[in-house]
Amino acid sequence: MTIISASIRYKGGYKYQLAENNCIERISIFPENNIDTPYIALTTEGEITVKVGYAWDGPSGTAIDTKNFMRGSLIHDALYQLLREKHIDAKWRLQADNELRRICIQDGMSKPRAWWVYKGVRWFASPAADPAHTKPVITAP
Repeated sequence: MTIISASIRYKGGYKYQLAENNCIERISIFPENNIDTPYIALTTEGEITVKVGYAWDGPSGTAIDTKNFMRGSLIHDALYQLLREKHIDAKWRLQADNELRRICIQDGMSKPRAWWVYKGVRWFASPAADPAHTKPVITAP
């Protein structure tokens, strides 16, 4: 048997993967140019598409992974990835956090819990949006 590739390259830190249908959401983040990465697209009109196969870690920290948190965490993680990769300017971080709260409430989360979720990302999540914290590519073996 011929070995085509003797090693793999991967990134860690993910818990969920979008399995069916792209997730498309109208948001209030408007980049200067359309963005189209292998897993995320964002138009200048504020339409974000998270594509099938996208992997994310869901709600972070002490947050509980509930159904009314999953879509918000998906969009928020995709936006933070765009921030880390410098596809969108750091000025959009506050709005990304607002979008998380809005989507969670839209999906049935109580307003008090959504407020705590929002405060949590405002207080503790800035490293996740920082380009210095891009997930490294690991080679194995």
